[in-house]
Amino acid sequence: MTTTQKKLFFLILFTIVGFISLQIPFNKLAGSNVSFTLFDFFGPIAGAFLGPLFGILSVLAVEVGNMLMKHSPWTTGAIIRLFPTLFAVYYFASIKKASGKWILAIPILAIIIFLAHPIGRQVPYYTLFWFIPLIAYRFRSNLYMRGLGATFTAHAVGGAAWIWAFNLKAAVWQGLIPVVISERLLFATGIAVSFVVVKYTLSYLASKHVLPELKVSQS
Repeated sequence: MTTTQKKLFFLILFTIVGFISLQIPFNKLAGSNVSFTLFDFFGPIAGAFLGPLFGILSVLAVEVGNMLMKHSPWTTGAIIRLFPTLFAVYYFASIKKASGKWILAIPILAIIIFLAHPIGRQVPYYTLFWFIPLIAYRFRSNLYMRGLGATFTAHAVGGAAWIWAFNLKAAVWQGLIPVVISERLLFATGIAVSFVVVKYTLSYLASKHVLPELKVSQS
């Protein structure tokens, strides 16, 4: 199997597994009818196995394909929901490389955008969450911190878009703080566990010649 064939094979494999994980609900997003799923654990790690570009393509294919198959309406919330995980994929896959530093600009930009909104200026402390990807970068050799940075990068993108799209009141953002803490800590754990499970599963299957060997971005 050539390198190109191998990449396409794993791209298809991860897309299929991602689509299945997207069907398993985990928690409902406050202020909407959107639910988090196990895909929020699995999706961000795709780039570590496929590379940032193919990881993003796989995740986007899963999200768009899911909407098309379910004939979901292309509402503002649904469209916004497509993008946060893509940034998490890039963070998780690239943060250990010198070229991956640019992703740190995303949470900084999210802070600026959030505070530019009149309601955002009433709850400036909410944006403290988005300094976490910057802090996690200093400890990026730690798998959990890498996952934490990825999930809060996704949170930053979603939060900055959500406040402008739906003008949620300051009280809502205040009420979300404890939810975000517990939720994102759990997401980071799920991302780290998913990475380890997928890494060793693929390694085992490759050793048994069930799947071709796949180079993995090490944690």
